[in-house]
Amino acid sequence: MCLAIPMQVKSIEDDFAVVDSGGVSLRVGLALVEGVVPGDYLIVHAGYAIQVLSEEEARETLAIFERLEQSWSG
Repeated sequence: MCLAIPMQVKSIEDDFAVVDSGGVSLRVGLALVEGVVPGDYLIVHAGYAIQVLSEEEARETLAIFERLEQSWSG
């Protein structure tokens, strides 16, 4: 099973984007998605963006992960 955490696009250069989630930044390939712009949220797997999410979907998913983290640490 794979858990995919939404990551926000900070910048784009050629076919790559720098994305961030919770202070963790990665450089990921954009060959599998189209029309990505800074500010978009992506699902990333194995170094490639595999899906573009709406901000609402991303925030809902991040909120779920936050609740899970709190329940595990508390």
